[in-house]
Amino acid sequence: MTQTLKNGQCRHHSKGRGQGPSSYWVQEPKLVFDVLDIRPGQHILDMGCGAGDYTLEAARLTGPWGQVTAVDHWPPIVDSLKTAAKAAGLSQVQCLTADITKPPMPVKQSSMDLCMAFTVLHIFGTENSRKSLFLEAARVLKPKGRLAVMECKKEEMSFGPPIHMRLSPEEVEAVAVGCGFRKTGYTDLGYNYLVMFSLSRTPGATHKQQP
Repeated sequence: MTQTLKNGQCRHHSKGRGQGPSSYWVQEPKLVFDVLDIRPGQHILDMGCGAGDYTLEAARLTGPWGQVTAVDHWPPIVDSLKTAAKAAGLSQVQCLTADITKPPMPVKQSSMDLCMAFTVLHIFGTENSRKSLFLEAARVLKPKGRLAVMECKKEEMSFGPPIHMRLSPEEVEAVAVGCGFRKTGYTDLGYNYLVMFSLSRTPGATHKQQP
């Protein structure tokens, strides 16, 4: 599956709903959530939630029977998101302060229908750190769960990370495949791209590395 959104339709905002950066309005959010196909009652993990724009929209889609767990290492961001979720009446949002680069996170094994890692992978300085994120996603996903990775295109731009930090879809896929995932879809978002993965490993094989 390949979808495209023209650059002219994209907008760039360095700030999200509250504190912290967000890529939410860099592309059309509806396109992103159409691809994610979030259903009522699902359990979702937002890995490196930042301002929490994706978290809140995902929670609206899961409804009160679902749950969205948002994880970030910066306490002010987490506190701000807690306040926003309460104000919006989204009791299904759980906010945790944890460093996703130092697993395991305080999230149960095989408990998530979808993991979202949106514009965070390029922050990891080494391939081993990126592997940690994918292995942790594999640990917490249900056998038929999905992983969504959004990253900045590996092109020179007037905003966002420098090109040497950016990752191509092929680079992301290579790390993911090595951690037990297979690519199931790619969407061109204009400035960014979204890659969907599902688990391809034998259940339990990767879990041994991170109990």
